[in-house]
Amino acid sequence: MHRFLFGLLLLLSAGAASALSHAEVMAGAERQYRGYLRELQAQHQLDSDPVFHERVQRIVKPLIAQAMHDYPESAGWQWEVHTTPEGDDNAYAMAGGKLLVSRAYVDKLLLGDAELAMLLAHEIAHAVLRHNLLEYEEAMRLEPAWRERPFAELEDAVDNDSALMRKLAPLGLKQEAEADREGLKLAWRVGWPGAALARYYLKLVRASHAPNFEQHVHPAPSQRWKAAQELAGILEAAGR
Repeated sequence: MHRFLFGLLLLLSAGAASALSHAEVMAGAERQYRGYLRELQAQHQLDSDPVFHERVQRIVKPLIAQAMHDYPESAGWQWEVHTTPEGDDNAYAMAGGKLLVSRAYVDKLLLGDAELAMLLAHEIAHAVLRHNLLEYEEAMRLEPAWRERPFAELEDAVDNDSALMRKLAPLGLKQEAEADREGLKLAWRVGWPGAALARYYLKLVRASHAPNFEQHVHPAPSQRWKAAQELAGILEAAGR
């Protein structure tokens, strides 16, 4: 009996040693983010449109303040939001509140302020819901060998290893739907009308060549539009 308990403790200790912490994930995101910013700076593409940059900052600041209220852990993060005129990255958020927004994407969809708020709130939701950490944990669950390899290799694999990315796709779909839902609620709590926020997804439908089909890890645009309309109706009926 004592030998069994001792063995169990050893097993638990080994698992804990190979587990990731959110602090580690945020440190990795910080390194990656700095690299992206250096590349954009070298190309004179970082925060290079002052009008667009100011617009994003004006809309995002109340959203971040609300996120820090709703998710107290994030109040201790060093939030950063940068912009680029480039269209390679539509918009993304990394662990620890590191965001980048593309003017080309916003212009392509002709996003008004409420629709831009929805896009930003969606990305903020990814960060505060710890989606990066959960993705890495799922990768290690699916392929335990990753527990013994450097974390930097896993960071690269979840974005570039097609086989692993296919395995992670079901989680990605769930996370996108969750970020849609929680992001809309976050922006609504800031004061944006639910129906105006939901129109972001209508614009995704109009811009899509296949609005009724999933797009990589994103649910079908038509499905996202329907879910956003339903949630907006519920929130507006409930009142503030």
